[in-house]
Amino acid sequence: MAVPKRRTSRTKRNKRRAHHALSAPALRTDTQTGETHLSHRAHIGTDGAYYYRGRRLTEPIEEEEE
Repeated sequence: MAVPKRRTSRTKRNKRRAHHALSAPALRTDTQTGETHLSHRAHIGTDGAYYYRGRRLTEPIEEEEE
């Protein structure tokens, strides 16, 4: 098994971890419905229909009453 010859310094360790930070999700506001959603994803509008890039993909979902 490989073992490091020297201890990794704080500077070297922190430089390596400089790219490990989490980024905020890319949120967009839909032009038709005005809702905030993830970009490049379809989302459900207030009427229950799926929207993508300002266009309605499906008809509104109506729940059946028993």
